[in-house]
Amino acid sequence: MAFPVQITPDKAIHELTEINQKIIKGIEQLSNIKEDDVQVGITPKDMVFQEGKLKLYRYRPLVEKPFKIPLLFSYALVNRYMVADLQEDRSLIRNLLNEGIDVYLIEWGDPTRKDKWLMLDDYVNDFLDTCVDFIREQHDLEKINLLGICQGGTLATCYTALHPDKVQNLVLTVTPIDFHADKEEERDDWGLLNVWARNLDIDVMIDAVGNPPAELLNFSFMLVKPMSLNVRKYTDMVNILDNEKALMNFLRMEKWLFEGPDHPGEAYRQFVKDFFQGNKLIKNEVMLGDQRVDLGNITMPVLNCYANQDNLVPPKSTKALGKYVGSDDYTELEIPAGHIGFYVSGRAQKMLAPGIANWLKERD
Repeated sequence: MAFPVQITPDKAIHELTEINQKIIKGIEQLSNIKEDDVQVGITPKDMVFQEGKLKLYRYRPLVEKPFKIPLLFSYALVNRYMVADLQEDRSLIRNLLNEGIDVYLIEWGDPTRKDKWLMLDDYVNDFLDTCVDFIREQHDLEKINLLGICQGGTLATCYTALHPDKVQNLVLTVTPIDFHADKEEERDDWGLLNVWARNLDIDVMIDAVGNPPAELLNFSFMLVKPMSLNVRKYTDMVNILDNEKALMNFLRMEKWLFEGPDHPGEAYRQFVKDFFQGNKLIKNEVMLGDQRVDLGNITMPVLNCYANQDNLVPPKSTKALGKYVGSDDYTELEIPAGHIGFYVSGRAQKMLAPGIANWLKERD
C-alpha cells in the first residue's frame, strides 16, 4: 500500500532552515557556557561531620521553625546525591526544606583502590550508624527519621532492621527490595538490570577491575533503553538548542549522569551476590558482619514511594516490602514517573515532598 508523501519541497526547505538556525544559536550558546556555569546540588548546606571520605551535611532551613525530628538522606553508592537537588525548581531536598523538614544528607565520597575492601557492613553498621548517632546526639533524640534513595534505600532498610531503636520513621524512594520481582512484571523492559545481574560473573569483574568504574555502571543503566537514553535524547537536543533554560536543564542532567563515583569492589560483589542473585533480603538471609537482617524487625511506620513507570527498579520490586515488614503502619505513595523523573519531573515536584512531609508530620 502506497502512502502519499506529506513533505513538499517548500516545507522541507523551511524545516531545514529552522534546524540550521537552532544549531547556529545552540553553538553560540554552548560556546558561552563555562563548566562552572553548570551547577547541580546548589541548595545551601553545611558540612557538620567528616570521617575519612564520608561527609555529613545539614541543609540550612528555609522556614523559621523546622520540624523537630530531622530526616537523614541515605543515597546510593552509585551516582551522586545531586539528583535529589538538581536545580532550584527541581529539588526534592529544597521542597522538603520548604515544607519545614530538617534535612541531613550523607556523601559517601569517591572510593580509591584501598576502599575496594569495604563491605556493606562498613557502610551500614559503621558509616550510616555513625551519622545517625551524631544527629541523635546533636538533637538530643533517641530516634530520627531515615530516607533512602534507590540502593541507598536498600541500605537504609537493612540499617532499620538492625537498629530499629534508632529510627522513628522510615521513608523509601524507588528502592529495590525483591530483586526477582521482575519475573512477575508484564513489561519486558522492566527489570532488565535484575536479569543481567543474575547472570553476571561478578567475581571475574571485581578481581579484574577492583572498583567497578562509574562509566561501566552508567553504560549498563543506559543499555536498559539504548535508543531513548543513548540516541534519541541527543537528537531531541536539537529542538532545545535555542532555548537557554531548557539547554541548561539538559546539561545539568548530563553533568549528574556522567560525574558519578566508582563503586567499592567488595561491597558491589556482595550486593550482586546477596541481593540481585540470591534475593536474600526478602528471605531474611542477608548477613552484615555477624548480624542477620530480618525485615520483621521493621515495626516503625514506613512510607514506601515508587515510580509507576520505573524500568530500573520495577514497582513490584519496591512494593514487595509491605509483605515482609513487621509494621502495622505501612503506606505507599505512587508517583507517575520513571526512575529519574521521580525526582526531577514537574509532576513529582508537586507530589513527592508534600506527600513525605505530611506523612512525617502526621506521625510526630
